[in-house]
Formats: sequence, C-alpha cells, structure tokens
Amino acid sequence: MDSWSVQDTVKIAEDHGQPREATSSDCKPQGGVLDSILPHLLNLYASRATPKDFEIYASNATFEDPLMRAHGVPQIKSAFYSLAKVVLIFSESRIVEYSVEENVISPGRVEILIDNKQHYKFLGRGIDMISLIKLYTDQDGRVVRHEDWWDKKPIWNRETAKVAVVGRIAEATRRASMLATHALMRFGRDPSPSPSPSPRP
Repeated sequence: MDSWSVQDTVKIAEDHGQPREATSSDCKPQGGVLDSILPHLLNLYASRATPKDFEIYASNATFEDPLMRAHGVPQIKSAFYSLAKVVLIFSESRIVEYSVEENVISPGRVEILIDNKQHYKFLGRGIDMISLIKLYTDQDGRVVRHEDWWDKKPIWNRETAKVAVVGRIAEATRRASMLATHALMRFGRDPSPSPSPSPRP
C-alpha cells in the first residue's frame, strides 16, 4: 500500500498571531490524484466553491457527514453551497491544519485520508473542529465517495450504531435533511455570478 504524508502534519504558520488559511500551496504531493483534488476541496470547505470545484466528483458520487447524506453532484452542490449561506452566521469557515495520506487500494483506485482541523467563527467567537475527511476515487481520478467524520468518529448508520434501528433512524434523518437543503438551495443550481460594476461615464 503506497502512502505519503504532507510534511508529516501540515501546520499552518502563524502571521502576527493569526493562523493563515490552508491552501493548495501547503501541499507538495509526489504526483497522484490528490494534487488535482485538494485545491478544490479547500475551496469547498472555505465557502468559496465554484462550479469548477465540483468537477472532482463522479456523477454518482456520495457525500456524507453527521448532518446529511447527498447522492449525485447536484445534491453535493447543495450541501456545500448551503455552507456559504451558513457563513452569513458563521463569519469564517476554513481548514487551517491538515495531514494527508494517499493509499492505492486497487489498480486505479485511491483512498485519501485528510486528518484536519476546521475553523469557524460564530458571533466573534472562534470554534475549532477536528475531523477526518475520507475520499475514495475511481479509475478516472474522480471522487466517488466523500465522508467527513467529525471528531474522527464514524458516521452513525445501521452498521456502526450499536442498535441497528438507531442507525437506520440516523440514516433517514440525514437523507431528509439533505432533501430539505437541496430544495432550499434550488436543487443544486449554481449561483449566478456577481454582476460587474458598470463603468462610470
């Protein structure tokens, strides 16, 4: 199994006591699919996603975290575009530290593990959350499964919950949350670009 780590753990340097944002330049992979995925992933988590950032996903990809389960690119768009709406309440959203491991699990198929710290600011108060992002890619290098394990704990489902019925209820709740979010976000519709300012006469 091939694996590598980005600077063991990528610690984001502090400038004048303020942590700077993790960017793709912090990651120096030795080739592989990660170098085409990580810059887009950082954009998604920083609430600055563009339609191009979702090209990392296969058409039938899934995304799951403890709040929702998305299936297909339109639902994944709704999940991440909704984060930008929440940022109206949370004034900051970004990944500030991460380490990466890339494992070849079969010819052309890769597992990417991103151990990370996400930073949010709510009502002027900083909130840090540790998570494990797990990505699985197909032979074309596109993500087919994206899981975000908050506090590095497996997402509750019928296989991980101690009581299967509790896991099924958790799955149904995440699907319902996704459907409501998907409808509110106009079914994954890309936001209209901001109009350019009119030139002054």
